Amino acid sequence: MRHTRYTAYHIVYHLAWCPKYRRAVLTGDVSDCLVTLMQEIVPELGGEAIALVVRPDHVHLFAHFPPTLAAQQTLHRMRGRTARILRQEFPSLRSRLPALWTHWSYVGTAGSVSSETIRKYIEAQKGR
Repeated sequence: MRHTRYTAYHIVYHLAWCPKYRRAVLTGDVSDCLVTLMQEIVPELGGEAIALVVRPDHVHLFAHFPPTLAAQQTLHRMRGRTARILRQEFPSLRSRLPALWTHWSYVGTAGSVSSETIRKYIEAQKGR
């Protein structure tokens, strides 16, 4: 259970998104940089990452976030900032893609499925 000044909450999101055209561009240094950025951005948004997996063509994040931001706002901020920084650091991303991320995303909560089940699913993505 987490707390803000006036609220007690337990909000755990499973977020997933992918690069434009689902291109496999999240590899090597790009992947490492994205992980580092996410480790900075999630706490800045008031969240706590439980699991993060970067696959070549998509990203999974399982994290706690406060009720002050909607899931879509959280995703919008994370994707916007990571796209800007990654495209500055890696010019090849600018030449291969008109935009880094698609508009598509998946947002699930741990309400209907246990947190452990989601964590196992995300960890299983590492081996693929």
